[in-house]
Amino acid sequence: MQKSKQNRRGEDTIRPEVINTSGSNIMEKRDKSRIWVKIVPIVMVCYMAISVCAWASDDKPTIDASVSFMSQYIWRGQELSRDSLIIEPSFTIGYKGLAVNIWQNIDTNYWDTSHDADNLNETDTTISYSHDFGRFGLEIGYIWYALVQTDDSHEVYASATLNTFLSPKLTVYREFAHAPSTYITLAISHSIAFPWHGISLDLGLKGSYLISNDKGAYPDPSNPDKRYIDFHDGLLSAALNVPVNNYITVSPEVDWSFPLSSDAAKDMAMRNAGHGAKDNFVYAGLSVSMAF
Repeated sequence: MQKSKQNRRGEDTIRPEVINTSGSNIMEKRDKSRIWVKIVPIVMVCYMAISVCAWASDDKPTIDASVSFMSQYIWRGQELSRDSLIIEPSFTIGYKGLAVNIWQNIDTNYWDTSHDADNLNETDTTISYSHDFGRFGLEIGYIWYALVQTDDSHEVYASATLNTFLSPKLTVYREFAHAPSTYITLAISHSIAFPWHGISLDLGLKGSYLISNDKGAYPDPSNPDKRYIDFHDGLLSAALNVPVNNYITVSPEVDWSFPLSSDAAKDMAMRNAGHGAKDNFVYAGLSVSMAF
């Protein structure tokens, strides 16, 4: 579910643990999902690339590609992997504020053996437009989460960033498919430049508030008859960016995901990948990114 962090997503629909186990129906659904997950995003990116190149004159499109190797896949406080290497490739093409990103999650040893699952179990497609107005920047976008083990999710989002110290950023995500909900985040970040070889340290802190509109899909863990409305997860992150050359950067990182309320702690413990009552997670990884 950055990173960019946004699409490693990070950052980004509520996934109730609803899995159909009706024999042939689930196999047929998964077979179709695998086809759509692997083919449709490729077609979209190719179409976007052709269109952008056709529009461009003096301005050229930007291309960014990266791959992250993570110790865990934690998404909005939910532990979605366990004891396995997570590989997350990402590809973005942009032109004058318009961008298309494809992000994938590959779990090398998926923990839940109760049902058949691809190692490639998620492909997120994000289409966004951003514009800088000087003192602040705005971005709007749409995210399609193509998932193998449950129904796909669809979100729209809007964010506003103040171009000042700590770059405070407010983002509102709205899931409108099978688990309607609103997920609001407030984040701050700061980059420290070191006087050696262009190395920098990126620090970030983010908090969230979750408003569920479906108590069946996302109930209040303290009262299942009510829907979840409360603060949810926080995320503290640090990444050291080490340029290899003008195009390639290597970034080791460490992250801490933690609950922001008692209900959030119960919810995160309930939805983790079989780790008992664990409700916060420290994980790390290494990303290699290329920008052209």
